[in-house]
Amino acid sequence: MAALNFKLTEFLSSLGMMPTWQFGDVYGLDPDLLSMVPRPVCAVLLLFPITEKSEAYRQEEEDKLKDQQQDVSDVYFIKQTIGNACGTIGLIHAVANNQARLEFGPDSTLKKFLVQTSEMTPEERALFLEKDESIRVTHESSAQEGQTEAPSLDEKVNLHFIAFVGKGGLLYELDGRKPKPVLHGKTTEDTFLEDAVGVCKTFMARDPQEVRFTIIALSKDS
Repeated sequence: MAALNFKLTEFLSSLGMMPTWQFGDVYGLDPDLLSMVPRPVCAVLLLFPITEKSEAYRQEEEDKLKDQQQDVSDVYFIKQTIGNACGTIGLIHAVANNQARLEFGPDSTLKKFLVQTSEMTPEERALFLEKDESIRVTHESSAQEGQTEAPSLDEKVNLHFIAFVGKGGLLYELDGRKPKPVLHGKTTEDTFLEDAVGVCKTFMARDPQEVRFTIIALSKDS
């Protein structure tokens, strides 16, 4: 899925993020293969198939989340209201929660979007994104390129992107289709990749017949 990594990095570059951090494949889940991923890692993206099993679990989890009272105000979260925009939403989640570490160009449309939406609710951010011509135009042009190499960021297939980030020593799953961030326990900068991959394994275990899983890490470019 090297073409997908390139597409993700190219999309962020077109929105004004400097190439000091790059997306790269996580080739396997065992320690030897994880050790090949450049460190530090600030975000992990999981691309997984939407199936009856995954949807049943999502509904079950949503019911539990409604009853949870947890302060996640320091986590930037945006709802997904645009169809097939999960790739864009996943990238926004990955970048928005790592702004102190990432670098942006002086005219970055993505940085401008994050500043303008910083005090909004997840629903208000989604509405703002629907009307933001600069990000939507960039997304559409990106979606038209490289169709033979890999699916576009938000192609109409039964696959879904989610992001994992570490915030305040805690590991969060950010899925714009869910009502709020999902807490997955504690993490550190040193263990973040392993902790995020551990959650990815639970997605795979719920659908053992499926093979359409891809894990991508946003790492500092060496």
